[in-house]
Amino acid sequence: MTTPLPQIAVFSLGGTIASTSDGQAGTGGVTPRLGARELVAAVPQLEGVATLDPVAFRQTASGDLTFEDLVALAGAIEQKLADGAAGVVVTQGTDSIEETSFALSLLVEDPRPVVVTGAMRNPTLAGADGPANILSAVQVACAPQAQGLGTLVVFNDEIHAARYVRKTHTSSTATFQSPTVGPLGWVVEGRPRIALAPTASLPLIAKPSTEETLPAVALLTVSLGDDGRLVDQVMALGYQGLVVESFGGGHVPARMVAALDTLAASIPVVLTSRTGAGEVLTETYGFPGSERDLLARGLIAAGTLDGLKARVLLTLLLATRHDVSGIREAFARARELS
Repeated sequence: MTTPLPQIAVFSLGGTIASTSDGQAGTGGVTPRLGARELVAAVPQLEGVATLDPVAFRQTASGDLTFEDLVALAGAIEQKLADGAAGVVVTQGTDSIEETSFALSLLVEDPRPVVVTGAMRNPTLAGADGPANILSAVQVACAPQAQGLGTLVVFNDEIHAARYVRKTHTSSTATFQSPTVGPLGWVVEGRPRIALAPTASLPLIAKPSTEETLPAVALLTVSLGDDGRLVDQVMALGYQGLVVESFGGGHVPARMVAALDTLAASIPVVLTSRTGAGEVLTETYGFPGSERDLLARGLIAAGTLDGLKARVLLTLLLATRHDVSGIREAFARARELS
């Protein structure tokens, strides 16, 4: 008897992987035009790998995706899994993959693989990488060894955990890297290889309502000579939380401390590093503006989460009505599992 192929749902959101021209000379650059059905049809090697269920979910540049889109997508993914899909692939623009994949890892309550991919070269270019990335993503989504790893990013034949992956180059097909831990594995000759596995998944977040706009959280990168004037504007502009990308292991100029101290008494302020790798320190330095000083003033350490991912987690926590105590506890759990 022939073993039935696994069923994989493929959601398309737009982005470079789906971008083409309108066929008229001189009308400008490429824009997202292709849906999931066209994307999988362009990869004949998928035949014999899986039975595909294409879903054109959004058609946009990834920078225009919203948290509301991701909450709706997480619900649609869970419905496909409940209907019997063995796994899910999401295609989208690369500009926000590190954020969207992490959000899905917090929102999708199922051990079956959710794999996010895209392309750096659009379909009109020689050597477009979208078809190869789709093929690898589907192969990973079918793999039993990918279950229980949380949301994955598959790109350039590498398999990355959503909680660590970053876009590191504006145009290279090897743009996605996980600086702190490296990739979990790779795909070779059509077979996924998992060399490393996270110790545990981060705690799931209850899905916010799609009926309301999610809270606004600001992201501020500290730079040389910063005096904290932007910090003073956070509440005035209506933000309900702040993530600070600090120097090194968790440091800011001393002149910023008073503003952060005042703000942390009113809204949650999360401390990350602008380096993009490693872990925020908690007990090494003691000068004004050091990590010990800032944490003593009520800032919340983000552990290994970079600024982009800490902002995703803080936004979803605020959207599900967590108070500062609950947010502090959630970030503490995230640090323990990193």
